[in-house]
Amino acid sequence: MLVAGTALGLSLCWQMAAPFLSALSWAVVLAVLFAPVQSRMEGRLRRPGAAASVTVILVAVMVVLPAGFVGQRLIGESARGAQTVQAKIEAGEWRRFIEGQSKLAPAFRWIERRVNLPETVRALSSWLAEVAGSLLKGSLVQAVALGMTFYLLFYFLRDRREALVLLRLLSPLSVPEMNQMLGRVRDTVVSIAYGTLAVAAVQGLLGGLMFWWLGLPVPLLWGMVMSVLAVVPMLGAFVVWAPAALFLAMDGDWTKALILTAWGTVVVGLSDNILRPILVGKRMRLHSTLVFMSVVGGVIRFGSAGLVLGPVILTVTAVLLEVWRARRGAGGDGCSSSG
Repeated sequence: MLVAGTALGLSLCWQMAAPFLSALSWAVVLAVLFAPVQSRMEGRLRRPGAAASVTVILVAVMVVLPAGFVGQRLIGESARGAQTVQAKIEAGEWRRFIEGQSKLAPAFRWIERRVNLPETVRALSSWLAEVAGSLLKGSLVQAVALGMTFYLLFYFLRDRREALVLLRLLSPLSVPEMNQMLGRVRDTVVSIAYGTLAVAAVQGLLGGLMFWWLGLPVPLLWGMVMSVLAVVPMLGAFVVWAPAALFLAMDGDWTKALILTAWGTVVVGLSDNILRPILVGKRMRLHSTLVFMSVVGGVIRFGSAGLVLGPVILTVTAVLLEVWRARRGAGGDGCSSSG
């Protein structure tokens, strides 16, 4: 009866917490990342509640203002970029460009026979307008979710020590095993936040700045696309800047094409190899393939929270398997010695 009641209670608690899963996940991530700041604030203010308030305000200024600015500009650039492309296609500029490329013209004609390019671009432009409108309509929901995240973050920061003590008491693992799991989860969160998301953001920023400097259209949009693709190991930012450099070369602008190629290869490409060891070191103890699968699978299963939940679930499972193996090894040694 105790097992059944506990299982039922846990199931009901999960159902109640599921709507707040995204806010809970990002609040935990921010709490892990800003725990050192909270500790320093507590040392100065001598009051955990006041220190948590200051830290939450600091996080809000660092996260909300840049995200709001980038989101607003991104929506505007997407709409303007789609309108520009639509105008060029309807004016026939794309056809003149294709006819000027003798080697590629047959391939473009083959695509043109199968795809109504003007209609496709017109539909894309309408879709971007609808997306922008839905984002504006959903701003209230996003604001509520963001407020919930900062509300939870305050208590995660203020009561983090008591929460960890309670978690250790409720866990069936021993204290060393629980400390090992908590340490690995913290390292995973830091690795994902700094080694994956931060490095991807830097690569997108570097690529977007070069697009802006070269005068290419919608640099913020392409910078965001490069940031997203940089998370995927088999793709990366070159999926965006390489075709752009090829387009510049085909258009006869070899100087810009060479600059973009050199920047993408040397600066954007090598930034991952330089920044990741500095920001992460050897914190992530899982193979990159497993991490990639956990991130993608987590996003499919849990939405945006899966960026962190997927790797954390993988880490917890790996630690539990290590604990299981260690206990079996200890049990086997004990049996052999007693025999």
